[in-house]
Amino acid sequence: MRKNNKFTFPYVYDETQNTGRTYDAVCTPDFFGFNDKNELQYRGRLEASQQQLIPNAKKELLDAMLQIAETGIGPKDQIPSIGCSIKWKE
Repeated sequence: MRKNNKFTFPYVYDETQNTGRTYDAVCTPDFFGFNDKNELQYRGRLEASQQQLIPNAKKELLDAMLQIAETGIGPKDQIPSIGCSIKWKE
């Protein structure tokens, strides 16, 4: 059951997993960033920190989305997310 988290930003709850399959999502979290034309511009990780916090780690998702908001184009270099594999429904 989903509960209202009162997010102030748009997000997708992919109950059927069709969106995840369409974009070839492989793990959680797997971040996708789009420009104002709904073109995929970023697919990467949140930041360099994984299981342990890295002080002052570059905020890759934030930086990418700021760049996309300003230019409409994502960064050339993107590092894929690493996480738990998605458990696909039958």
